[in-house]
Amino acid sequence: MHALVTGGAGFIGSHLCDSLAQRNWEITILDNLSSGSIENIQHLLKQTPRKVKLVKGDCTNALHVKKALKNVEVVFHFAANPEVRLELSDAQTCFQQNIYATYILLQQLRNNPKTHTIIFASTSTVYGEPRTIPTPEDYAPLQPISLYGASKLACEALISAYAHNYSFKTVIYRLANIVGPRSKRGVIYDFIQKLKRNPKGLEILGDGTQNKSYLYITDCIQAILTGLEKSKSRVEIFNVGSEDQTNVKTIAKLIIEEAKLKNVKLIYTGGVDGGRGWKGDVKNMLLDISKLKFLGWKPEFKSEQAIRKATKHLMTQRT
Repeated sequence: MHALVTGGAGFIGSHLCDSLAQRNWEITILDNLSSGSIENIQHLLKQTPRKVKLVKGDCTNALHVKKALKNVEVVFHFAANPEVRLELSDAQTCFQQNIYATYILLQQLRNNPKTHTIIFASTSTVYGEPRTIPTPEDYAPLQPISLYGASKLACEALISAYAHNYSFKTVIYRLANIVGPRSKRGVIYDFIQKLKRNPKGLEILGDGTQNKSYLYITDCIQAILTGLEKSKSRVEIFNVGSEDQTNVKTIAKLIIEEAKLKNVKLIYTGGVDGGRGWKGDVKNMLLDISKLKFLGWKPEFKSEQAIRKATKHLMTQRT
């Protein structure tokens, strides 16, 4: 198979490319390298130059997308503005890099007869603050509380409509917090960087009770490939997460322990809107993953195990 991976030089995208290369897929990576890194895929470009190629470009540019789609059968659309926090990502950036970029990709897909499937990396934040925990895929109403979540939900709707109107298949993954090597954002990465700057005190955004699911990257990639291989509907949606939760205070303690630091003072900012880390921060998230489990996938690691494994890798990772 020949795949296009948008955002393939990023955290999740590069790990996906590793797995596809091991399965002998041909891979075209479309990435503008704004948040991704050439270091994440350099080994693939060197070891398998006939199988893996990089198109340095942007999903908002129709010519770049058209070039990258040549001979492609399956598209993994992972390129996006990854910032959830409002102060790090304004509405225009979210619209341009998430919704508009997805629209441009879909417009090119409809005129590309070889492409029959699009895989989309969505997010658990499309649920907003659901009353049902764990939250199943058919939960309603979907009321995201962040611009990031709203933009991803808009992308889901666009992809669904194009799939039905132009006869291609789509699999949408609503991802929990994915952690592991190559990540350069998120609570684990932030805590490690803060401790490197000040090993005596650790600032924690919010009140520390934010309770969420954390999934290790290898479990995430296996979930994506399982859903691709076994889904049957025109539009399929899967939750991807661990089966348990961990709160931010516990994460801080785990990272301090892995860093072998002593007497670190935890400094809580207090947060906003009842202890959230930022506007739009969902305080309690746990996905119902029974749909994917029914197809044979199950996460190998629980949240705390994933956090420890990710911490060990990220402490030695170059910033």
